[in-house]
Amino acid sequence: MNARIHDSAGTAPVSTDTGQALRLLQKAASIDALQLALADSPRRTPATGHALVRVGAAAVNPSDAKASLGIMPQAVWPRTPGRDFAGTVIEGPGEWIGREVYGSGGDVGITRDGSHARFLELPVAALRARPANISMEEAGAVGVPFVTAYEGFRRCGMPQAGQTVMVMGANGKVGQAAVQLATQAGARVIAVQRGPGPFAGFSCAPVDVIDATVADVAATARELTSGRGADIVFNTVGSAYFEAANKSMGKGATQIFIATHDRAVPFDIFTFYRGMHTYVGIDSLAMDCTTSTAQLDAMREGFERGTLKPFPIARAYALADAAEAYRAVLGGSTDRIVLRP
Repeated sequence: MNARIHDSAGTAPVSTDTGQALRLLQKAASIDALQLALADSPRRTPATGHALVRVGAAAVNPSDAKASLGIMPQAVWPRTPGRDFAGTVIEGPGEWIGREVYGSGGDVGITRDGSHARFLELPVAALRARPANISMEEAGAVGVPFVTAYEGFRRCGMPQAGQTVMVMGANGKVGQAAVQLATQAGARVIAVQRGPGPFAGFSCAPVDVIDATVADVAATARELTSGRGADIVFNTVGSAYFEAANKSMGKGATQIFIATHDRAVPFDIFTFYRGMHTYVGIDSLAMDCTTSTAQLDAMREGFERGTLKPFPIARAYALADAAEAYRAVLGGSTDRIVLRP
């Protein structure tokens, strides 16, 4: 297993067996076992149809850390990790030279070298201009959470004004992005999270919050909806909220899944079909850097007018401190963390 953090396009090994990696993620007790070393490699001229981006900021996502630990079977190594990016085009078609761009992709940092580097080579079709009114650092940190949240909603018809959307795991970044997208659409949002806040999603409208550590989630959701239940449940956690989410679904409701801890869960077929429910599964890794531009294009107006808000950047690290940034993410930090080459 070999992961690389790039300086001028450099390399850095990370080694651990899958069992050790799983224990590290589950207990966060062996975070120091993560080893990242910075190294240089020659800067390449981009291939035909590609451009070279000087990276200005790149978020460290949980999936970046998992891939580096060998937990994601899709990842091909050796590889420079990093799925999200923002930066400036320095080589490629003339119309793009000097323009600031941003983006994300399920292939970036997984099956092709990623953004935790000074330079990133991308297909020209993956380039999108950084939205006005958000900074380089903010643009480098919206990708995975917002693209995943948007795709989940797109697959179920998008939230509508007057609907109730319940977001399970609203303290996570995908959950917060889902909260924002739903409130922007005019839906009522119930945010389920561990703790009272302040993780309501930086939303453009008021949000009801259920603290799952003290409340009966399904009962509270039914009470908040006068017994009707939610029209859409965006379950960012999976098995831990599976039962509560099912009990919170109204007639004809849809539940969206993007992750889980346990693969097997008890499933009541009778309740499923009598409730006329729909389940939607989303794999963000299936959306490469070119495909992901459709979601980014659809959200551009929201970012530019302020109804969608980029995550506050709590900490920015130099590439030399990348291992520290990875350890913070593996340790369960709720901050949005970026590398700033």
